[in-house]
Parts: sequence; C-alpha cells; structure tokens
Amino acid sequence: MDLEEVASPPAAAENRRGQLLEAALGVFARHGYRKTSMDDVATVAGVSRQGLYLHFPNKEELFRTAVQHALRRSQLNVSEVLAAPGVSLEERLVGAFDTWVGQFVEAVGSDVDDLVSACRTLLGEAVDEEKRVFADKIASALDAAGLAKRYRRAGLTAADLASTLCATADGLKGTHTTRPAFVDAMRVAIRALCLPLRSPG
Repeated sequence: MDLEEVASPPAAAENRRGQLLEAALGVFARHGYRKTSMDDVATVAGVSRQGLYLHFPNKEELFRTAVQHALRRSQLNVSEVLAAPGVSLEERLVGAFDTWVGQFVEAVGSDVDDLVSACRTLLGEAVDEEKRVFADKIASALDAAGLAKRYRRAGLTAADLASTLCATADGLKGTHTTRPAFVDAMRVAIRALCLPLRSPG
C-alpha cells in the first residue's frame, strides 16, 4: 500500500487520480482494452499495483472512469474553443473538431475495434450521449454565427449541418493517420460549409 495515497489531502488525491486516469488513457489507447492490464497502467503511472487499486477496484472501472474523464475534459475544451473571442467561425469549428476528434487520431493504436467494443459494453449509451452534446454545441455555434439562417431556404437546420460535420469528422478520422492531416481535411469541409457567410445575402 502506498502511504502517500492514504495520507494525501483531498485536493492532492484528486490530482493524483487525474494523473492515473491520463496514464490509463494512454495505455488503453496504445494497446486496446483486452491487452491492457492493471500492471501496465501502474507501471506507466509510476505507482504500485496496490496504489492503483486504491483508486480503482478493477480494470473495468478504470477504463470506464478514464473514458468519462476524457470526454468531460474534451467537452470543457470544446466549449472554450467555440467561445473564443475574435476568432472566425471557421477556425473555431476547426479547433472544436481537432479537440474532440483530432487529438485521438495519432493516439489510438491499431486495435480500434477493441476500444469501441469496450466502450459500448462498459459505458452503454454514455458515449453516444456525449457525442450528441458535442453536436449540439456545434449546431449552436452555427446558429449563433448566422450560418444556419443561410441554409434555411434549402430546408437544412443547424442540427443537420452539425450532423454532417460530425459524420465527416468520423469518416476522416478513419482515413487519416496523422492529426495535422485530419485537421487540414476538416478545414476544407468546414470552409465549404461556411461559404455562404462569405457571400452577401
């Protein structure tokens, strides 16, 4: 048992827990769920196996909590990017998709299907709900910038446009192996979508 884990004040313990979750995310991303052990995470995190078990009773709970931690962090970052003052809609959207999707393009290893399966099994619909929240944020940004109004005559809503961008991001994530390449491709898609803002009327 790690004495520092027992004696740490709440703030320090919470900070340590966050560090453990970040370490776990990296290991799960590289090796997949099935091939990752608690020992692997403990080694990368620089704690004993017992120290890791003080925070998480098993691998399932560690994975579940790590994914929830990543989603929560990403949502906060996305909100900050979309609210950035003095930044064009295009750049804010590119930043939002880079934050939500791009950060994982190079971080995830070859066993993506294993991670997706683990997410479905251990988190149920929680991941899908977070994706809906993200899409709603994108739709709100499109609406606030007046872009949705330009598409209204074509029968398209802000939600339709956001859904299209999200689907595009999912597709590009699977066809680009580097984060910069993903960002460049998303920039093209976003620029095309935002063209009506460049023209009068």
